[in-house]
Amino acid sequence: MSTVFKKIHEAIIRRTVSGSASPKGLTVFETKPDIPLVDVMKLYERDPTCKASVDLLASATVGIGFYTTVNEEYEKAEKAKEVVDKFNADVNLDALLCNMARVLISCGNDFWLRITPESLEDLHRLPIDAVEKIKQVSIDKYKLKIPYKVEGYKLRNSPYGGGELDPNAVIHWRINYLGSEGFGIGILQVLLHTLTVNSDKRPAYAWMKSKIEKILPRIFEKYAGPDVLALLEGASEATIKKFENVIKNRPEEGAWLFYGKRGASKGDIKPVTIDPRARFEFYIEHILNQFYLGCETPLPRLFSTPGFTEASANAALDLQDMLIKPVQRYVKRQVERDIFTPVLSQAGFEPAEAQVRLNWGSPETPEVNVADMLRAAELSLIRPEEFRKNAVKLFGWELWEESPEDSVHAQS
Repeated sequence: MSTVFKKIHEAIIRRTVSGSASPKGLTVFETKPDIPLVDVMKLYERDPTCKASVDLLASATVGIGFYTTVNEEYEKAEKAKEVVDKFNADVNLDALLCNMARVLISCGNDFWLRITPESLEDLHRLPIDAVEKIKQVSIDKYKLKIPYKVEGYKLRNSPYGGGELDPNAVIHWRINYLGSEGFGIGILQVLLHTLTVNSDKRPAYAWMKSKIEKILPRIFEKYAGPDVLALLEGASEATIKKFENVIKNRPEEGAWLFYGKRGASKGDIKPVTIDPRARFEFYIEHILNQFYLGCETPLPRLFSTPGFTEASANAALDLQDMLIKPVQRYVKRQVERDIFTPVLSQAGFEPAEAQVRLNWGSPETPEVNVADMLRAAELSLIRPEEFRKNAVKLFGWELWEESPEDSVHAQS
């Protein structure tokens, strides 16, 4: 085999690479998102569609509340659950999750500071713009350079001092984590990003929508009070100057503009109207539909568009559930791992055996019927006074306590 063929053969053969990888290596910095997270939250604060969509998704995710359960076979089950429930109440975990969910869904990230992480006592939400860079250590061996794990969270210089937080002191909530990026991606980022295809740049949908909303009132002002041209003969230079000044300072309700034109008939009046061929509703509808797709919930469309049936609304709710459930599962696992586990460990319990879990919604109560209650009373499983109290509470029976006089008459 000639030398040339040997080289070609070596080039196309897939060589097996073996060895070990160590996390000790070069420290790299993941750059911050293209759009500052605080700017993403401005879109939530100022655009009604974005706020409504995020609020709906966040409320459906965590707004239903939660309760905790424990492994009943664990010998210290009751005390372990009490410790976790007390911590949840002390830090107001329910409110923290509600506030976090809006930011997490909007911009894909939220940061909580764990007060004294070696002995967890409290949780504090950081401002969304506090973290500037996520410092990661990478595997750097055998010509490999792979981001491995977070080594620290770099704060902004102003107004947060520019220091670095230990990863054990931070709970980083993130969704849509792509590749080696340190930050997650929320539903509003796609509305703020531009798109370049073959050097042709498409504006962001948030910009296009705001541009339409900016222009529409001007169109209404312009054509609700139209300009009127009154054609006069032999206009002087001074009249033309006045005409130019009126154009520059045209009022919202329109203006009457006079100018001279040779050959024009006296009193010839022509109102300026919009070209009826200029129909933009299809283009506007397309941009708005793309904006709604970016918001990832069809419910605002149900509120703003007539003609939706009950079946369409139910289908929209089913689609929304498909988006919510993964976020609910993520939040549940994060809470159990980063909050419940350390709380149980520092209190002397075994988290793996206690299995304290977060569950969405309210605990299910067993259905009780009258026949079961009567049978339990007959078998003396419950006392008569317990039966009466349950009958009033569960079945709405109207019962009266027996008076002493009635007891005397009954005995006689």
